[in-house]
Amino acid sequence: MALIKKQAFPLFLIMLSLMFSSCQSKPANNLTQTAVNDSSKYVGKIHAPEFPKGMQWLNTDRPLSLKELRGKIVLLDFWTYGCINCYHVFPDLKRLEKEFPNTLVVIGVHSAKFKSSGETKNIKQAILRFGLDHPVVNDKDFKIWKSYAIRAWPSFVLIDPTGKIVGETSGEGIYDMMHNYISHMVKIFSKKGELNRKPLNLVPESEKSAQSVLYFPGKVLADGHGKRLFIADTDHNRIVVTSLDGRVKEVIGNGKSGLKNGTYQEAMFNQPQGMTLMGDTLYVADTGNHAIRAINLKTQSVSTLAGNGKQAEQFNQPGTGKKVSLNSPWAITHVDHELYVAMAGPHQIWKINPETAYAEPFAGSGAEGLSEGTRRQVPMAQPSGITTDGKYLYVAEPEASAVQKVGLGSDNKVTTIVGKGLFVFGDKDGKEGSQVLLQHDLGIALWQDKLIVADTYNNKIKEIDPNTGKTTTLFGGKEGYKDGVGKNALFDEPGGVSVLGNWLYIADTNNHLIRKANLNTHKVETLTLTNLKKMELHTEKEESPGKIVLLKTQDVHSGPVQISLNIQLPKGYKFNTDASNRFILKTAKGQKIFQGKKVAELNKPAFPHHIDVNLKGITNDTLYVDTYAYFCNDKTLDLCLYQGIRYKIPLQITSSGSKTIKIEPTLKTELY
Repeated sequence: MALIKKQAFPLFLIMLSLMFSSCQSKPANNLTQTAVNDSSKYVGKIHAPEFPKGMQWLNTDRPLSLKELRGKIVLLDFWTYGCINCYHVFPDLKRLEKEFPNTLVVIGVHSAKFKSSGETKNIKQAILRFGLDHPVVNDKDFKIWKSYAIRAWPSFVLIDPTGKIVGETSGEGIYDMMHNYISHMVKIFSKKGELNRKPLNLVPESEKSAQSVLYFPGKVLADGHGKRLFIADTDHNRIVVTSLDGRVKEVIGNGKSGLKNGTYQEAMFNQPQGMTLMGDTLYVADTGNHAIRAINLKTQSVSTLAGNGKQAEQFNQPGTGKKVSLNSPWAITHVDHELYVAMAGPHQIWKINPETAYAEPFAGSGAEGLSEGTRRQVPMAQPSGITTDGKYLYVAEPEASAVQKVGLGSDNKVTTIVGKGLFVFGDKDGKEGSQVLLQHDLGIALWQDKLIVADTYNNKIKEIDPNTGKTTTLFGGKEGYKDGVGKNALFDEPGGVSVLGNWLYIADTNNHLIRKANLNTHKVETLTLTNLKKMELHTEKEESPGKIVLLKTQDVHSGPVQISLNIQLPKGYKFNTDASNRFILKTAKGQKIFQGKKVAELNKPAFPHHIDVNLKGITNDTLYVDTYAYFCNDKTLDLCLYQGIRYKIPLQITSSGSKTIKIEPTLKTELY
């Protein structure tokens, strides 16, 4: 497979081609044929257009330029958050970055499809959500997109170390092709002496931000019989079970990303989203694992019902259990004894028999689009929310900002309630569906005879009449966080909704919270989680608790010394005494300075805390302070944060050094 070689035309000749192609799943097929031993195909011919000045950059402490990146192989990734196909290439990019750490620079060019997703603060949230470490530039006005004549998301441009374009391609499944090209380019440009292996040393957003106790919760499910909530703690890769008033009862999954069955403590998930409850079994759309997981709430064990952890490479391929390949299941519901899955990747609804584990497409042709017709013939648009009244499935399709209903049984029709097409979106209520505009709606639930929809990118919760399409905003207005009544309450990209009686539970994804709203009084409040000890993120003894922060080198006396540790919280926050706040001190060389021990472990200390150590005969070393801290706003306690940080303090040990090692970092509250 070869990259498309494409001429870079002047800006005034290039038309923005949004209407020609949206998100693209399969790799571009218009490829040049070049002999394998022809090294010329790994060397560019046309100078890559420079990045315009004045653009906003993320995951870096400074704007970048192609001139600065001379000597590096540069891979541009044109993406937009909200596009499922863009998500699918992130593992490939991370793998390439790991394999070529000092020769390859991946730069994400975020050219937003939706108005809301063009805001830099929202792009930053997406970067944190998907764990991206490479630089990202906000191309909201499509300047870079136009200069490279890009036609679809995701698209890629490979640039050689001299700043010339080697080629372009688009779609998923890029790893093998890119690995081949980059490997050859490393050899070729190394021989020429034109490869720069010096690290860029950029500052990712993850080092500037705190984590909440919940981290980007995608979906929530209310269970009236068990009087409990199931919360998809998506970016912590686990399911949290609470009482209806927020007391944490169980945590399902150890918090590490992976596909592993077993007990609650052993099991591993990867970005879980939607859930449905059948008897004592909770079924989970384990999105990042491309699997449906089954949680037995009686035996407290997790198994895999369908999917094998690999993304399906072909559409419309049914199968059984772990022999079937799925593609980003995002939401799930059930009717009688059948599961129905909103399969975002292939733009379909699938049906799974939980007894036989047989899975097959139920609605959607596999093409992306919005139209009406028979179940298996219509295109759909990244279905990500699903609910049912037993007669119809109601589906939220964010890429078309639409809601459709799908007939069950002999009724095989798909009809549109709200939505006009892949590139028609906005924020408009109306008396009938034809007047209504939504913006990337991700969640949907039933209340009485109405649909409750999370209008995600409009930061609102709306009520829709499934018969007429009449739409009314119930909660939310501008982006933010505030409790209140009706439109005075504020949300930040809510992704999931669930109804229990007259209460609506909302996964307020970018606020990292669960909100609850009374559907009669329209009062919105935040669910305060308690018993946080259950939610602690555990790490192995030798593993860093999270991000690493390097502090200044300290000149220290080679004898008795006192460590003055003063972990400070921002104003308005206090340590949560319900959780285990731990602070572990150790040296890089494992020298026994803590009263003859290698490690000093502090549990819930009062600050400042003083520790006497003796550095006599000790060589220069690095002191580590591993911090596991839970802290909440000191009034309402509704927003609780977690910071796992390893502070590194290089020690220069001399006879004339200071007799005090001062460690006084301030924890951060910035989430975005």
